[in-house]
Amino acid sequence: MTSPAKLLLVIDVGNTNTVIGLYDGSVLCEHWRIATKAQITTDEFGVLLLSLLATRNIDPSSIGHAVCACVVPPLIHATRRVCKRYFNIELRFVHAQLDLGMPVRYDNPSQVGADRIVNAIAAYQAVQQACIVVDFGTATTFDVVSEEGEYEGGVIAPGMGISLDALYQRASKLPRVEIVRPKVAVGKNTVASMQSGIMYGYVGLVDGIVQRILDEREGTAPLVLATGGLAGLIASESRFIKKVEPFLTLDGLRIIWESGALD
Repeated sequence: MTSPAKLLLVIDVGNTNTVIGLYDGSVLCEHWRIATKAQITTDEFGVLLLSLLATRNIDPSSIGHAVCACVVPPLIHATRRVCKRYFNIELRFVHAQLDLGMPVRYDNPSQVGADRIVNAIAAYQAVQQACIVVDFGTATTFDVVSEEGEYEGGVIAPGMGISLDALYQRASKLPRVEIVRPKVAVGKNTVASMQSGIMYGYVGLVDGIVQRILDEREGTAPLVLATGGLAGLIASESRFIKKVEPFLTLDGLRIIWESGALD
């Protein structure tokens, strides 16, 4: 009797959040989003992962492989040891120096964050055309992929959370506010005014940057995709974002694993 196929554990370690997924073949069967803690120990991380699995009645022994994109260097060692100690598997890391099947046209490819390359690969496989990936994370990044499937570069801007925190910290009378879509652009109180500024200011930032990218690529029509925690909120107001893929990075990690590039 053939034993059941092992699950693939994918981990996207970002500066603010860590997103964890489990794939059964090409199907994302479970996913979690937790706060990234740069000082977390191997055992703390291991116990947390085991607890998450227990809430879904998943046997840790059913996990047979693991792949990770990490932009927080202090956590590389901890995540590697967690997989070895608690799941008895070797964790593979994605980075720009690997031959991932997508040429990187950056001056120094090693400077490209692993998550950005992963997003580009997943987006191109999904749409099979030139595309721009907007990722709403700690930073808001724009990554450009050519019609031929080459990573051409991108843009890095402060994230919405960073911008709002800076406003709160540097203006003594302004409160912390939730990021939501305001009812109208002109706020009638401080909270509504701040929510309008961050929401519509960011829509303007996104559409303005995308427009400049399109102007530089006259004659092409790349599809604009969005991912990240606030992708849906901004996409609903953007003129250019046509597709929201909340698990784009997780899908990219799976695609790279299945390609054999990490062997």
